[in-house]
Amino acid sequence: MRDMKVGIDNYGLHPLGLTPLETLQWAEKNHAQGVQFSGFSSDEAAGKDPSYLRRLSDYASEKNLYIEWGGAQHIPFDMESWERKDIYSINKKAVQEASVLGTHVVRSCSGGLMRWDQKSPDTEFLLSSTAEALKKQRSLCEDFEVTLAVETHFEFTTFELLRLFEMCEVKPGGYLGICLDTMNLLTMLEEPVQAVERVLPWVVATHIKDGGIILNPEGLLSFPCEIGKGVIDLKKIISLLASLPHRVHLSIEDHGGSFIIPVFDKTFLKGFPDITLSEFVDLMGLVERTENRLDNKELSVVERGKWPELCEQRIINDVKALMEIRDDLELD
Repeated sequence: MRDMKVGIDNYGLHPLGLTPLETLQWAEKNHAQGVQFSGFSSDEAAGKDPSYLRRLSDYASEKNLYIEWGGAQHIPFDMESWERKDIYSINKKAVQEASVLGTHVVRSCSGGLMRWDQKSPDTEFLLSSTAEALKKQRSLCEDFEVTLAVETHFEFTTFELLRLFEMCEVKPGGYLGICLDTMNLLTMLEEPVQAVERVLPWVVATHIKDGGIILNPEGLLSFPCEIGKGVIDLKKIISLLASLPHRVHLSIEDHGGSFIIPVFDKTFLKGFPDITLSEFVDLMGLVERTENRLDNKELSVVERGKWPELCEQRIINDVKALMEIRDDLELD
């Protein structure tokens, strides 16, 4: 189990205004074992020249820290205007940067709560368009020995990601994989353990995040929380990840805020045709557990505006808690 390093994603520390090198230094100081750089400010992006990337790589090697990269996208559209976007050039830049760093994983995220806006294109159209775009990137990724890790974000469910990979005619271990965000699965109406079991062979990177889900006047509301305090069975998920033939790092992503899931809207629910009644019942069991923890003051929702004052200590707590979960599994 200790081969599975526990690190952080830089997103949760954005309020601190750290440079990429300072983020690695923060990780080393606070006992994290690596960093996944999933996103950058415009100033940070402008400063990522090859010499700076080599400095990052050298520092990580010296301190025995892993680095995973980001900046890639998979949906070939602007998610607001829905105009066509050239994601090949975006991903080429990210893949080349990863090559300089010596890392083989690049996270891909296009963002956007598509199903939350009825004006968005149909999901099946977006899947086929995404497949068409990604098939053109096979040689790019293979030439640089990089796996494009599509995040379980809010674009596609795990069912749909499996169909996407089939459209791209790729198998596990190929140029496409998954960055597993454990809490986003709740927002996409998936029971996290069942979702992980569906896509397990494809997982090459993670955003380990605990969370909860409750009823609200519009349907459901999901939110992240400190690791170990939520209702996601991280122990089971990490055990599944440990069974993989390849090493997967455990990168903590944490933040404030919450997500409304309007399940009382029948039109919205039709956007999730693969979710079975059985899995939805299990999800509602997590709703009950979350509400019990909220009632007992074991859990709370952190507003996004309060995250900057809490982020550093909470991520320190997350690192400690996740290492304890990992190490306890080793003893079982």
